[in-house]
Amino acid sequence: MGNQKAEVPAESETFQTGPVLTVSFAHMLNDIYASFLAPLLPALIARLTLSNTQAGLLAFMHSAPSLLQPVIGHLADRASLRYFVILMPAATGTAMSLLGIAPRYAILALLVAIAGLCSASFHAAAPAMAGRLSGLRLGRGMGFWTVGGYLGFAVGPILVASIVDVATLQATPWLAILGWLGSVVLYLRLRRVPLQPAASSASSSWRHGMEGMRPILLPVVGITLMRAMAFSATLTFLPTLLTGQGVSFWLAGISLSILQLASAGGALITGSASDRLGRRPIMFISILTAPMLVLALVALRGWLQLPALLGLGLTMPATHVISLALMQESSPDNRALATGVLLSMTFISESVGAVLLGALADVIGLEVATALAALVFLASLPLVFLLPRQKAATAQTESPT
Repeated sequence: MGNQKAEVPAESETFQTGPVLTVSFAHMLNDIYASFLAPLLPALIARLTLSNTQAGLLAFMHSAPSLLQPVIGHLADRASLRYFVILMPAATGTAMSLLGIAPRYAILALLVAIAGLCSASFHAAAPAMAGRLSGLRLGRGMGFWTVGGYLGFAVGPILVASIVDVATLQATPWLAILGWLGSVVLYLRLRRVPLQPAASSASSSWRHGMEGMRPILLPVVGITLMRAMAFSATLTFLPTLLTGQGVSFWLAGISLSILQLASAGGALITGSASDRLGRRPIMFISILTAPMLVLALVALRGWLQLPALLGLGLTMPATHVISLALMQESSPDNRALATGVLLSMTFISESVGAVLLGALADVIGLEVATALAALVFLASLPLVFLLPRQKAATAQTESPT
């Protein structure tokens, strides 16, 4: 009976709800493992007597393979998207789950680098698959995709910290089972997705892909770079900011979870809204309101910060979700290359943004540095007018398959 079922078309105008949700699940699974390093670092430092420099190098080795995402994306456009999506969560999960039993630093660094490469491969290919399955609702598809990442980074630290707390570091390899079971589920759900995109070798060439992206690279790159410090302020440094204002350690930690959950909702809402109302209006609203809400977090105190936190979660993700949609729309035959270019730039700029924000905070204080980061993000508003005009998607029937 299963053999009689037709394959899901790669390029359909219909939003393929089931497969898109499956790719979002794969994103959540991959990012659960990708989030293990930070919560494991204190235990790894203690067990292997690592210096802070060695610990920092581990974080760099995990993110450095993101520079290869455009190359990986180009290869994925010409080969199989679905096997990148199916296999990488298991591979990332295996490497990250073995960190707890690494006998020395060299092995630890190798495992982190392998996990970073697997995760970079996944992030180059998976959004392209979600985009192909989203039809005319590309913003909505990128919203679903982004939600998976937010949920993964919310669940991962809790999962690995609980395992280490209940058992020991020696128990972390058991967590790899979840990744392998997940990949089995992904195979069963995605095996019908065609192997090859419907594009000629000429249209899927690197040169053709970059030419398609050229008209939107300046505004998208500019917005991404100018958003980086504000993003770090609301993610990496949010608990530090709040504890410095007198908020308890527990409430500061919970605020990060509230922000992540609100951001998951924001990704869905703004992605779908950009399909109906256009990419530029939603991007404009996001860049106008998100920095204002960051400034509100700095200025307000106590429970008055909660509405600002929720509003920030609803508006901040729009720039990233819409940028993903725009990049894929600009180069439909090179979706994985387009997303690889954007995501490599995003990951690296956010890492550098965190360093710059921290350095500024050491000089002028974290509150002032956060306010400055918000103003830099707000200054990217004119770049929205360089984005292409886009007609809203027409209503369509969704497919549950």
